[in-house]
Amino acid sequence: MQIDHLSLTNFRNYARLELSLPAGCPVVLYGDNAQGKTSVLEAIYYLATSTSPYTTSDRQLIHWRTEGDPIPFARLSAELGSGSDRYDKLDITLMLDMSSGSPRFKKSVKHNSVEKRVMDVIGLLNVVLFLPQDLSLVEGSPADRRRFMNATLQQADLNYFLALHEYEKLLPQRNALLKRINDKRAGAVELEYWDEQLARSGAVIIAGRQRFLRELEIKARDNHHALTGGLEALSLTYLPSIMPRADGDGGQLSFAVPGLDLSSQLDADDIAPQFQEQLLARRNEAIRRGVTLAGPHRDELRLLINDRDSGLYGSRGQARTAVMALKFAELEWMRDQLGAYPLFLLDEVVAELDGKRRRFLLDRLDGGAQTLLTTTELDIFDAAFLERAQVYRVENGQIQRPEA
Repeated sequence: MQIDHLSLTNFRNYARLELSLPAGCPVVLYGDNAQGKTSVLEAIYYLATSTSPYTTSDRQLIHWRTEGDPIPFARLSAELGSGSDRYDKLDITLMLDMSSGSPRFKKSVKHNSVEKRVMDVIGLLNVVLFLPQDLSLVEGSPADRRRFMNATLQQADLNYFLALHEYEKLLPQRNALLKRINDKRAGAVELEYWDEQLARSGAVIIAGRQRFLRELEIKARDNHHALTGGLEALSLTYLPSIMPRADGDGGQLSFAVPGLDLSSQLDADDIAPQFQEQLLARRNEAIRRGVTLAGPHRDELRLLINDRDSGLYGSRGQARTAVMALKFAELEWMRDQLGAYPLFLLDEVVAELDGKRRRFLLDRLDGGAQTLLTTTELDIFDAAFLERAQVYRVENGQIQRPEA
């Protein structure tokens, strides 16, 4: 799936934008900072995921000029093509809603002009986003790496999307109950229902992450081997906060080795009862602390280079190489899952790379995936790449070809 045409109304610094995008060649958006380059990528990401990678507040997405309007709104629309006769139109509208008595922004989603739920359109448009701050996948917190896993899996696996959505609703409710129990305002027996529900959805997440990382590691390792000339080996270690056993009773730990045990993929039905057992085993401590102490919200992923943790012992150059290998692996993994490439969005990434990594990246933008790159400087690209790319100038919320 690709975007043939993107329309924005009152989104970020675009009062109005109509942009047709070509297929088969990279698109370069260039211009000074704060002109609207990143907003185009953000709009595409939002259409694909119904979330922004830059803010958690929908209000910040709406153009400043709507501040005094009675009903501020923003609209994002994409005409999607697949290279066949199939045609889809995806629309998201953000509008101020006062029906509850307090102002909030309501999200309306339409597919081919028919009102839909967010979950109904997940997977219609898929993206991989590559940012300079993705070094946090190596150097950042466990939450950064969980966010990476979730962002990819939610687009490719509807069951994962639904399980994560349910888990994120259940977790704060269970935590609130733990605090009430500690305050003697509720009984521990009330946890039984919440433990069962949390374990059920959490098990889907853990099983999905194990499968994803096992498959991703193979592709990331190959990319990393090419980037380093075979001098370094990349592996991924999944560290869930619970450690389910393959046979459920004293057998080999399925997650106990770097890179995962390929012969011990567990499904959600294997994991759920063991997850529930651990919640019970840690119940008293959880009540004292008022938080759930086990589950995918505490999972960790580590990237190892030559069997050493790159977050602890790797150089910044090694971190950049590992992240690039991971991003191309993500692109390839999504292609395998979906049967077609997702869009590849690169926000100011090229300027952050040295010559070798830059060549590796640009040589692989071969038209398989519809690709959009942002930059403040065109001269960081070689002439051969610019010849096969389509370049747009972005200035003050306006986009045009330089020669126009």
